[in-house]
Parts: sequence; structure tokens; C-alpha cells
Amino acid sequence: MGSDEKQPVKKNSVSKNDIQRIVEFIESIQYGSIAVIIQDGKIVQIEKNEKLRMK
Repeated sequence: MGSDEKQPVKKNSVSKNDIQRIVEFIESIQYGSIAVIIQDGKIVQIEKNEKLRMK
């Protein structure tokens, strides 16, 4: 591999808005899970499952 070869520049496929939305979901639940669905290298869906603990 010579220094003439250029590596393809990988574009960030996760936007700051997507990351912020995931962080908001994480901060908003006490018990549960967050699932991130990815298709073709892009986030297409974010699922939030919240559990309520009864005492």
C-alpha cells in the first residue's frame, strides 16, 4: 500500500439529533430498555420500553 492510495471518507450516518433523542430516552426512564433499529447503516427507529415497578 503506497501513500498515493486514499481511504474512502466514511460519512457519519448518525446525526446529533439522533444521539440527543437517545440520550433523552435514557434520561427519562428509571427501569426499561432502549432499542435502536438500524437499516443500511442508518438509524431508522428507536424503541423505548419502560417498566413500572410496583412496591
